[in-house]
Amino acid sequence: MKRSFIRVKETLYRFKNWRITITVIPRHLYLEFNLSKAWFRKRVEGCDLGELILKEDELVITFRKPLGEEKVTEYIGWDLNKCSLDGFSPRYGWIRIDLRHLYHIHRVHEIKRERAQSKASKKSSLKSIVSKHGRRERNRAKDFIHKLTTQLSKMFPNVMHGFEDLNKLGMYSRSKKHNRNVAKQNWKQIIQYMNYKSKVKLVNPKNTSSTCPRCGDKMIKLRKGQVVKCKRCGLTLDRQLCGAINIYFRMCGFPPSPSIFYRVVIKKMISLWNVRMKEGRGVTTKGDKGDDMLPMNPRGELSPMNPKAYIGLPMPM
Repeated sequence: MKRSFIRVKETLYRFKNWRITITVIPRHLYLEFNLSKAWFRKRVEGCDLGELILKEDELVITFRKPLGEEKVTEYIGWDLNKCSLDGFSPRYGWIRIDLRHLYHIHRVHEIKRERAQSKASKKSSLKSIVSKHGRRERNRAKDFIHKLTTQLSKMFPNVMHGFEDLNKLGMYSRSKKHNRNVAKQNWKQIIQYMNYKSKVKLVNPKNTSSTCPRCGDKMIKLRKGQVVKCKRCGLTLDRQLCGAINIYFRMCGFPPSPSIFYRVVIKKMISLWNVRMKEGRGVTTKGDKGDDMLPMNPRGELSPMNPKAYIGLPMPM
C-alpha cells in the first residue's frame, strides 16, 4: 500500500456548530474535530461541507460553494460537421472551430490498429497492442473534447448552446467509407461534456442544412455540397452556415420567414459590418481567415475564424 487514506461518505459524518463527527463504529467509536477556532472559518462561511479525506495524521476537508442561477443572455446554434464546429448567433456572427485535429487522432490510430491487427493475426501474443491503441485513441479524443468544451464555455458565458439531437445509427449507409467517417465522430461526447459546463438545448436535426432559413423551401447543393441555394428565393449560403442558422431558429422557436431572417440575421449584422468597414477590413464575398490554431497549441486558446462565406459575418468580439 503506497498511500493509506479513507474517503468518508457524507452519510458517515455530521457537521453541526462547526464540529465534525465521523462515525468509525456505529454507536461505539467516533472521531470529533472542532473547527470553531479554525483560521479559515471566515473564508468558508456560506459554503457546504464536501467530501472528507481521513489520513493517518491529518484530515483533509473540502467545501462546496453553491453557484447562483446564471441568466441566459444569448443563444448560439452549433452545427457539428466532420472537421469543423460551426456556430451562429446575431451577436457573434458565424463562428467556426477547427476539428481537424480530432479527426486526425482517429485516423492515425486507425492506421496503427490495422498494422497491429495484421501482426496479431500471425502472433497471438500481440493482441494486447491492438487494445492499447484503442485506449490511447479514446483518451486522446477525450482530452481534446474536454479542452474544447471548457474553452467554449469560458469564451461564451451565459449562453444557451443549441445542438442537433443526432443519432449515428440512422446515418449509416452501404458506403464503407461513409460509415467509417461517421464512426469517427464524437458528436454525442461533445454535447455530453458541454451539457455540464454550460446550458444545452437539443433540436430536431431533420433537414437543418437543406432548408432555406428565409422562406423554408428546399435548398439545392452546389460545388459538391459546400454551398446551397434556395430554389424559390435564390438565397445562397455555405451549407454549414445554413445549418447553424436553422439550428439557432429552431432553438429560439422562430419559423423560417423573410422578416425574421432580415431582423435576426441581416439587420443585426449591419452595425458590426460598419465597424469593420471603418477599421479598413471591409466585407468581401470570400471573407478572411483568422488564427485557426487548435486548443492544443502552446497558447492554450481556441481561435475562432471568420470562414469563407457568402454573407460576411464577423469574428466574435
